[in-house]
Amino acid sequence: MPILQKCTQLPKEAADPKWVTVDADGQIVGRLATGIATVLMGKHKPNYTPHVDNGDYVVVTNVERVAFGGKKMEHESIPHFSKKWLQKEYDRYSGYPGGRYVESAERLHARKPEMILHEAVRRMLPKNKLGRQMLKKLKLVVGPDHGHQAQQPGEFPAHLLPKRSR
Repeated sequence: MPILQKCTQLPKEAADPKWVTVDADGQIVGRLATGIATVLMGKHKPNYTPHVDNGDYVVVTNVERVAFGGKKMEHESIPHFSKKWLQKEYDRYSGYPGGRYVESAERLHARKPEMILHEAVRRMLPKNKLGRQMLKKLKLVVGPDHGHQAQQPGEFPAHLLPKRSR
């Protein structure tokens, strides 16, 4: 007779979120966003349950210094500039007819540098109420200093960081 394994479901009250911090300086946007989305969903924990918000809070510093892949180029204000900064486009919609706005990553970085990583992570989370709740646990900070020292954030899981930055 085969031995049946028991599957456990984590109740909502048993979720114990922790705080972790990661430095985004020189990180590729997509690779970093994948690791951040994994931590926000709680998939790095052994008691992961899809319908429960079991993830951790993530504080990302230096979000203005992220990078895209592609051919490296010189730029006066973006430190890790490449050709993809000009090719990548972000859409917004005002809600009115003809109210579609398209802007390049370079212009979005000049206006709101944290939105590049925010959009990358948002698109990797579930598209429902639970995903919006998970996204509230993402704290993006322009610059090296953040105001979340009182939460005593730990280090980001090393196995989820891109290989270039380990």
